[in-house]
Amino acid sequence: MNNSKQKILIVEDEDSIRNALKDKLTEVGFLVLEAKNGKQGVGVALQKHPDLILLDLLMPVMDGVTMLKHMRTDEWGKNAKVIMLTNLSENERVDASAELGANDFLVKANWKLEEVVIKIKKLLSKK
Repeated sequence: MNNSKQKILIVEDEDSIRNALKDKLTEVGFLVLEAKNGKQGVGVALQKHPDLILLDLLMPVMDGVTMLKHMRTDEWGKNAKVIMLTNLSENERVDASAELGANDFLVKANWKLEEVVIKIKKLLSKK
């Protein structure tokens, strides 16, 4: 197996969004990990150390801000690259995510899969 593939963790409770992202990212050559809520996401992130995390803000069990807080207490998680997936009406959570060091934000209604790939590649190219 080729170990040079970059790992992307998608933490998203909506199956249709998670599957669309997974299909597109796999198609362009990323290794994709998945979680349906923040609790699962923290476990996968801290165990697998993905190169980047796509993290939904609103989810059952544990939301994205809480997951980000948990991750930032871990030595690896302090510097993990995170793009938050949000809806337009979630300004308070967006602010909290920014304070916790989220690298970027995508408003779900406003993006195309190709744009997500471009953002991911741009962020991963930064050291």
